[in-house]
Order: sequence, then structure tokens, then C-alpha cells
Amino acid sequence: MDHISVETLFANSAGLRCLVVGDLMLDEYLWGKAERISPEAPVQVVDVIREELRLGGAGNVVHNLAALGAQVSVCSVVGDDANGRELLGQFGHQAIDTRAVFVDPARRTSRKTRVVASHQQIVRIDRESREALPAAIEQQLCSWIAAHAGEYSVVVLSDYKKGVLTHKVIAAAISAATGAGIPVLVDPKGTDYVQYAGATLLTPNRKEAEAASGIVISDGESLAQAAQAIMSLAGLSHLLITRSEEGMSLFSKEGETVHIPTVAREVFDVSGAGDTVLATLALGIAAGLGMAESARLANVAAGIAVGKLGTSIVTPQEIIDTVSLSHKDSHTKIKSCDVLVPLIAAEKGRGKRVVFTNGCFDLLHAGHVKYLQKARGLGDLLILGLNSDASVRRLKGEKRPLIDQEERAHLMAALDCISYVVLFEEDTPLELITALKPDILVKGGDYSLDGVVGRDVVEANGGRVELVQFVDGKSTTNIIERVLKLYGAKENA
Repeated sequence: MDHISVETLFANSAGLRCLVVGDLMLDEYLWGKAERISPEAPVQVVDVIREELRLGGAGNVVHNLAALGAQVSVCSVVGDDANGRELLGQFGHQAIDTRAVFVDPARRTSRKTRVVASHQQIVRIDRESREALPAAIEQQLCSWIAAHAGEYSVVVLSDYKKGVLTHKVIAAAISAATGAGIPVLVDPKGTDYVQYAGATLLTPNRKEAEAASGIVISDGESLAQAAQAIMSLAGLSHLLITRSEEGMSLFSKEGETVHIPTVAREVFDVSGAGDTVLATLALGIAAGLGMAESARLANVAAGIAVGKLGTSIVTPQEIIDTVSLSHKDSHTKIKSCDVLVPLIAAEKGRGKRVVFTNGCFDLLHAGHVKYLQKARGLGDLLILGLNSDASVRRLKGEKRPLIDQEERAHLMAALDCISYVVLFEEDTPLELITALKPDILVKGGDYSLDGVVGRDVVEANGGRVELVQFVDGKSTTNIIERVLKLYGAKENA
């Protein structure tokens, strides 16, 4: 997983539709200072400085998915009370689809109040309903899910054991989704995992996996045994066991196991980290990523979430920045076309002149650098379209390129004169030029204006083509010939 694929994922996430079914609640935080003991009893007195309401339970999964850019619908039940109205209001502010949130006048909407002082949670107060749903409302949920589950890219069940996810609702969701070929992800609760039979993936933590399997997880062997027991019990395709500081382990029915180490971070609060994992997994799977790649993405998001206090969202930029940490410089300048188009449009909107050129740039040499520096001097930003390895082979033969596309991209991105590098698979950069609409298109002096691909596109948008002379005697071919002459002769002697 690299930052280019992650950026591309988030650039296209607005087209992903996700359905979350589960228990909604409000998380209330009272932030304050605890600097004295009550004279009435040996307890701390908290002077409240700030109050905050956040979406909790399945609502936190919804909130995270929305923050990651997806279109989200929520299916649940709330009471006809102030907390229920607050929940619906918060969803409305984020354009969350709540047409499948049904109101039960006899139900209390769950609210958990946490008192926090000096970054420590002192006490939690729960006000909630845990009763099973009335039969009529349960049927409404099942009917709605049966009619609409097939409209989504992924269905998520967030079970907090507050009464919404009854056996019938779970069965309806899994049946409707899998019947339509839609993956179903479940954050389970309790020990009765048979009720989740047929789901695509379950995400228990270690404690939950131990309880469900009856196996104490103490090492790799017991972990594998517990996973096998759960997968057999629930007939799963995949199982992801989150193991706190030990990371995550992804199991598949084919027998493959992927262990994903934790992302090293200071832990402030694990509240809601499981919701973040579930939401990020759902987004990755909805986008077509493989299970392992989706799990790695979720692992990154979880590492960010535990560094925050309370149930919190994780943003695309936080994930992109974390993925990019191992390549702070050149890596961040390499973009996909999907990501680059809005970036360049924004730069042009700020009055920047955008220059574009392209090439294979196999064996970077001084001639390349001087050419690119001249191109950069024509505008404010220089975009380099770089031929992929397959494209280079078609243009220059099976023995080229000498340097693969990832290395070439990093070498080019390391040059100060280049603003962004974008790889393209085609023989010409016409699609890139059409998408980016540069102000100035630069080609080498060995071209004629009539032979420049994309000239008509650029000029139609008010831009121009510039021909820049190469440095005489500097070329990749000359370097290859010189190497062969110097070292090939010695090998043949």
C-alpha cells in the first residue's frame, strides 16, 4: 500500500455507497479540571469547562465513513426523545441518509456521558435501552433492508447489543446483501457468532475472539485455533482479529493468514478504534481493494484513532500523511491522474501557470535536468508525465527501461524543478493532457509543432506549445553505448 493508491482511493470515495445497520447512541463528553476533593465524600470535584456531543455506537462508524468521503445510509431505531432528535440532527448536518432510522416512542435513545479531567476518563454514566425491538418495528427494519441492501457497495453491521440487531434483522441483512453479491462486514458482540453465519468478515478483538471460540489466545498457535473455530462456527470467508498493540491478523477460508503489525503511536484512548477499523475496512472493500490491503488501511486508521481522546473520526489526509511518512520527500510528489486533476484545477484557480511535459527519462542525465529546468522556467508548476514500464517497452523495445517506473518516478520527483510526477500507461500522454489542461505544453526541440501530441487540446483551452532544445550529445542511448564500449570490451577480452 502506497500513498498514490491511497490518494486515488479517497479521490474516488464519493461514489461509494455504504449501508450501516446497528445500535445508535450519543457520546457526551464533559471536559474539566479535577483539582480538589469534595467535602461531602472522598471523590474528586470536576469543574466542567466544556461539553461536547458526538455520534457513538454505530453512529461512530457512520461518522467515520462520511469523513472518509463515502455516501452513507444508516438503518436503526431511536426513541421519540431529545437524544433521538439530536442524533438525527447531527446526521442531517453531514448529509447522512436517515430514511431507514425508525422511531419507537417507547424506546430511550442511548446516551453515554463521560467525565474527563486531565486527559483521564473519571467516570462514565450510561442511559440506554437494551430491550429487543417491538415486532412491528423489527419487521419494518427487515423489510427495508430486504428492499434496499442491493443498492450499496457494502453493508456494515455494528452490533453493540442494545436491541437493534436482533436475530431476524441480522439474518435479513446478510441474506439480502449476499443474495445481491454485496459484502457484509460485522463488528460482533456476545458469544453467539452463529447468528452472523454467511457474513463476509467479522472483526472481533482478542477478548471477543477468546469468548466466542472458548480458546485463550496466548501465542500464534492458539490464535490460529481460535480463528479456525470462529470461521467454522459462522461459515465466514474472512476473519480479522484485532490484537491491540500486537496489530491485526487476517484469516481466510482458503487458509491464508496475514499478520499486520501495529503502527507505532502513543495511545491516548482506544474508545471507538474498532469503529474506525470497521469503517475503513468497509471503504476499502467497497472501493475494490483486496481484504489484506483493506486491513492494512484500517490498521493505519486505527493507529491514528487511538492517538485521539474519545470517539473520533479519522480523515483521509491523516491517513495519506501517515502512509507517506516513510517517503516524506519525493514520494509525496508522485500522484495518480485522479488525484492530480483537482489539485491542478485548484492551482490554476489561484492564477498559477501550469506547464506539462512528458517522457521516459530512463537513465537520468544532465541533458534531462537542463531540459526540465527550462520547462519549469516557463510557468509556476511543472507536471511530468512519465511513461510506465509497459509503455517504454512498446516505444523502445523489450530491453528498456533500464530503470523501473517506481525508481524513475522517485528520481524525477526528487528534482526541485518538478512539482508533480504522474505515470501513464498509454503510448502518448494525450489522455493526461486532456484531463489536466495545462497552460503550456513543452516538448523537445527535435519535434515540430505539428507533431506534438495534445497541441490541439492545449491551444483549444487557451494555452500554447513550447519547444525546448536538448543539450547536444546528452542522451540515454549515448550512455548505454558508452557503457557497452568501455565494459563490454573488457568482458570480451
